[in-house]
Amino acid sequence: MEKIQHRNLKVNGISMHVAEIGEGPPILFLHGFPELWYSWRHQLLALSALGYRAIAPDLRGYGDSDAPPSSASYTALHIVGDLIALLDELRLDQVFLVGHDWGAAMAWQFCLLRPDRVKALVNMSVVFRPRHPVRKPVDSMRVLFGDDYYICRFQEPGLAEKEFARLGAETVMKIFLTSRNPRLPCMPQESWFHRAVKNSIVLPPWLLQEDINYFANKFSQKGFTGGLNYYRALDLSWELMASWNGVKIKVPVKFIVGDIDSTYNTPGVKEYIHNGGFKRDVPFLQELVIMEGVGHFINQEKPEEINAHIYDFIKRF
Repeated sequence: MEKIQHRNLKVNGISMHVAEIGEGPPILFLHGFPELWYSWRHQLLALSALGYRAIAPDLRGYGDSDAPPSSASYTALHIVGDLIALLDELRLDQVFLVGHDWGAAMAWQFCLLRPDRVKALVNMSVVFRPRHPVRKPVDSMRVLFGDDYYICRFQEPGLAEKEFARLGAETVMKIFLTSRNPRLPCMPQESWFHRAVKNSIVLPPWLLQEDINYFANKFSQKGFTGGLNYYRALDLSWELMASWNGVKIKVPVKFIVGDIDSTYNTPGVKEYIHNGGFKRDVPFLQELVIMEGVGHFINQEKPEEINAHIYDFIKRF
């Protein structure tokens, strides 16, 4: 880990913290919520050893990168703009792109907006979701899943922050990273994490207390608002992306998800993946991997397998 280099770069009007290691064809890793560059620690070390330049930023709002206060500053156009500016600053014409969770969602948008900058994409957990021409995403989620659905619950500024502050960053990180419930994540207003806190949280073998400490320390300093603002900008992103309605993902893609990941078990997702919808919208989908007995934080839970999946795909290009 000590060989990983860290620096902050000025991109798109913000300071972005970037971790990188290695020389060779560049791979850009995009983390999710509530995570950091550190989520890719295993991949950075493994892929750099295989002859690649592995690059993992703290995305806007996270860790040692700037966190603009307004949720309007966290649209897909902002995030992709940051990443394009990062590539320009690093003088990279194209990269292999690897995403997970919100990083996967932003990777899809990256490929919609600037496919010319992507050699190939390995995405995890979150499938491509074509823009609905009429319905805003949060309205759709309220109708389908109810107000207690976590994304709906995250919409009110300050509400999640207050609950997370009550629990403390360490407990929040343990709750999220150790969750293996395939059901829809719902957060009743009166008891968001009551059951999780009531029961002692035992860390799995793949997650060390020092990992929790790293995440907790950064979120204690920065807070969770930056990450939550991605959820709060969903409808604004929908409005701004109208010009790309119906555009398909036209880069080579490998998609990986665990079969007990709640994203895979969200109503309609399995049907979309396996009945032709996913391939229709992502016509250059070359590989689909469903990992048995694996949860949401797939790149941390199964690092060796994920390292191999990434390498086996990108070495073709």
